[in-house]
This record gives sequence, C-alpha cells and structure tokens, in this order.
Amino acid sequence: MSIITAIRNGKHMEKRANLFLDGKFAFSVDKEKVVQEGLKVGLELSSDRLDKLMTSLNLGRCVDAAYRYLSYRPRSEAELRERLQRRGFPMVHIEQALNKLKEQGLLDDVSFARFWAENRATFRPRSRGMTRNELLKKGIAEDIIVQAVSEIDEAESAYRAATAKARRLSRLDYPEFRQRLGEFLRRRGFTYDIISRTVRRVWHEMREQK
Repeated sequence: MSIITAIRNGKHMEKRANLFLDGKFAFSVDKEKVVQEGLKVGLELSSDRLDKLMTSLNLGRCVDAAYRYLSYRPRSEAELRERLQRRGFPMVHIEQALNKLKEQGLLDDVSFARFWAENRATFRPRSRGMTRNELLKKGIAEDIIVQAVSEIDEAESAYRAATAKARRLSRLDYPEFRQRLGEFLRRRGFTYDIISRTVRRVWHEMREQK
C-alpha cells in the first residue's frame, strides 16, 4: 500500500503533475489523468491499483510517442512498430497503440504506400522497381505495393528526373551528356530503353531552346 503525499505542478509542463508516494517522487502524470483517476493527497493506492495505473500511464506514453512520430511524416505500420520498439516500449503496449491509431484512421499502409509513391514521383522521380524496393523495406505487403506503384508512369518519371539534372549538364557535348545523364537515370532504377529515349528527348529539347 502506498500513500499519495504530494501532487505538484511539473516544471515547464503545464499539463502534467508530479506525483509523490510515501514522501518520494514516483512519476509524472497528465493532470487530466489525475482527475480521471481521482488522485489526491492522502489517497491510499493498493499494489493492484498502482500496477493498473502504471500500465495505463505507460500505454499513454507509447501512444503519445506514436503520435509524435506520425506528426513528422506518414509512416508504415512496420516502421512505426520498429520505432516504438527502439524506444523500449513493451510489445503489448505497442500493439494496443497501433490498433488505436488504425481505428482513428491515422495508420493505414494502403494510404502510406500511395503517399510514398506520389511523393517520390513528384519530388524525386524513380522507377517502379526502386519505389517497390523502398516500400518493401518499410514493411509494406506486396499486394499493396503493386497497387501503389501501378500508377507510376516510368517514361514521364524519367523525363522529369532528367530535365532537372540536365540543366547542370547543358555545357557538355553529347557523348558525355549521354553518359552522365544515363548513369543518373540508371541509379534511379530506369531501364536501358527508357534511359535511351529520355536522354535523346532531353538533348533535342535543350538544342531547340538555344
């Protein structure tokens, strides 16, 4: 049995309070949780209730960490699970947190795969194969990946990637231009046929503009 001997405002944390048990600092807790649990000075907490309270608090921390990770950018379920594991949260809390996020529509591998493919196509165009490999590394299922990359127009993606790169190669003669731009597109995963057609197209367009 433990007794709450003090509840004090957390420093620089308006929404949290520091809980003291038997005269010693025990843990910090959201002030909303203090109200919900009816925590107050002098309250006796049995071992069972204290264990349940700690379990609830730890789950809440796990959920909060998941929200923070998602606030930076969308993530796959496997990616988020791995992040939370690295933070040291127990698997039972991780799975409960992930289920909560899925229920809220914040964690969806189909939406994530579509976002990833569209983002790549817009800002860093690459082949379907390379995009597929990136999504595989993020733990996305094969059937979801197939659907996400099916809308990638490889010829158009190669052209967009090439035009951005070609500006920095505009002073080269054709053989070196073809080699340098071809190597760049190869690193983006495009096939020989697409690379050849794209290099010729971009070269002719650059000549016509002069």
